Amino acid sequence: MSIKIIGAGLPRTGTNTLKASLEMLGFTKTYHMKELLVHPENLHYWTTLRDTGTMQWDKLYDGYQATVDFPCCPWYKEHMAQYPDAKVIFTTRPFEGWYTSIYSTIWKAGPQTIGQKLGMMIKLLLNPRLRSVIKCVKFAKSSIFGGLLHGKFENKAATEKIFDQWMEDVKAAVPADKLLIFDVRDGWSPLCKFLGVPEPPEPLPHLNKKENFKTMLVELMKGNMV
Repeated sequence: MSIKIIGAGLPRTGTNTLKASLEMLGFTKTYHMKELLVHPENLHYWTTLRDTGTMQWDKLYDGYQATVDFPCCPWYKEHMAQYPDAKVIFTTRPFEGWYTSIYSTIWKAGPQTIGQKLGMMIKLLLNPRLRSVIKCVKFAKSSIFGGLLHGKFENKAATEKIFDQWMEDVKAAVPADKLLIFDVRDGWSPLCKFLGVPEPPEPLPHLNKKENFKTMLVELMKGNMV
């Protein structure tokens, strides 16, 4: 099985909604950050890609037909080279909503107070799996905030420029006939037209709202796919 769809949109741009939508349309399975948190033993694939530019694509993506979100999106060009027939979907949303969402979720993921940090230390001592998951979370945060956003996330104006430039870079790198710029608020129509599939009767699912992020993260860290 080969990857047919590559997601190039940043986290918190409707990527979980896109994952669920693609799977409803038959593109199963769709790789998302959730997959890495549930299977932290696969982190080595991504650190190897980061460090060497190489990847055991067939092993990681065995059974998958699409990728969205982190850790896939920073390496969408490498995915395109590996899967030249794949289409690319770039999820986007207005900057202000995205910034608020990523700040209140990924930026604040993890213990914040001294008490929370001490509690986490105790859990880490007693739970080997949790230690592996935390490595994945740290990899994500360093790659997103230190890599994609150049360590400038707290500078909102600079981050907005990076956010806008990411779209321009994707548009320049992907042939127009293989690229969909997709706002999930637009529903099924542009997505299904792009993929050449009929629209489902059910509404397009809207998932992973920031209010539910912490609950979802706790379940994923336990190894439960949600």
